Amino acid sequence: MASEPRDRTEELRSRVAEALPDLDFVLGYGRGFDPLHATPVAVRRERDVGRLIFDPTCVQNLATSLYGLSGKRLGLVVKGCDSRSVIQLLQERLWERENLVIFGLPCEGVLDLAKLRVAADIASVKAVRFEGSPRHGVLRLTLPEGQGMRDMEMESAGLLADKCLRCRHPNPLVYDYLIGPEIAPQGEEDDYADLAALEGLSTQERFDFWKRQMGRCIRCYACRNACPLCVCKHVCLADSREPHWLSAEATLQEKWLFQVMHALHLAGRCTECGECQRSCPMGIPILLLKRMMNRELKELFHYQAGVSLDAVPPLHTFLMEEDRIKDRGLLW
Repeated sequence: MASEPRDRTEELRSRVAEALPDLDFVLGYGRGFDPLHATPVAVRRERDVGRLIFDPTCVQNLATSLYGLSGKRLGLVVKGCDSRSVIQLLQERLWERENLVIFGLPCEGVLDLAKLRVAADIASVKAVRFEGSPRHGVLRLTLPEGQGMRDMEMESAGLLADKCLRCRHPNPLVYDYLIGPEIAPQGEEDDYADLAALEGLSTQERFDFWKRQMGRCIRCYACRNACPLCVCKHVCLADSREPHWLSAEATLQEKWLFQVMHALHLAGRCTECGECQRSCPMGIPILLLKRMMNRELKELFHYQAGVSLDAVPPLHTFLMEEDRIKDRGLLW
């Protein structure tokens, strides 16, 4: 079993048990099929509260399930980055605040299993222990060796998801119950260094890069299905035949068009939770497209999605002249 801070886990379970009678159910994290995986669990009865956990294996953004559960009165367990998705859904009136009880947990980071796979055969891991904080602690794996077991020790900071290394919101931005002490932001202001590396390439090199990436896409739409803000899945342009935006052909052009349109539909809405990229079975760096869009929104409109309930997304408003877009007098 993976170990988690007992005091915080017990407080979470206690708060959920307290709120459960007034809710249809609470959506949180439970242990998955092995010690390195957590899985979403729906807690409906008090006797099931003991299934709840919270540790660095709790990577999923549970806000993804909200829109499909409209009409319910729910409890939701969120990390700081997840709470941004909740705020965005509330801003767009895709969920009613009065029907949501939020259990917020400050988070110092979650594991990136892709990084861990490079260092260990994670399929054979029998037990996981976290010692210290995710940013400054140690991850101990118990692995089979011969007829016995051996422990493998690694610094956990090098195994965290990239989004955690630049996270400025480790504490939930909206909550009804805050479980555990708040955490000071550890990451520096996002300088979009990952984009600078790509944009340092020539135009042809960038074109070739994206051709290689998009050529590996199998059009499974896991990126779309995992996105908490991609709420029009049932009428997605990728599936529509009236109007017919995209064909079912597995050509590079069709794959690329889908990903570009997906990114454009998330302009001013993407909270960079990373679920699209994490869910991609082909390892395509899809989040780069969204981060490019978010950087432009930040520079032009001083706006970041999901940071404030009172903010108005820039594409939900209209001004005759934006502060940083000077188009008067242009010749057409």
